[in-house]
Amino acid sequence: MAGFGPHNPPAVHLDPALVKWNQMTVNRHKYFRWTPRTAWITFAYAIVVPAILGTAGYMTEGKWDMRGKRRGDTISEF
Repeated sequence: MAGFGPHNPPAVHLDPALVKWNQMTVNRHKYFRWTPRTAWITFAYAIVVPAILGTAGYMTEGKWDMRGKRRGDTISEF
């Protein structure tokens, strides 16, 4: 039959360090804990970065019109 087992060992031996790393990434959710560092990183990527991008987009809305411009025309509309 196909597959690995006690009577059908794999043809290539796997690197134990890679197997350990794979198991760590598969089971990462079991060992996650909220610490000040993980809370700050989550806050930064979930709230601060979108707020900065949203503010930048709101402040530059309508200032540049790229459609219908010819060589020598200015891009800014303000």
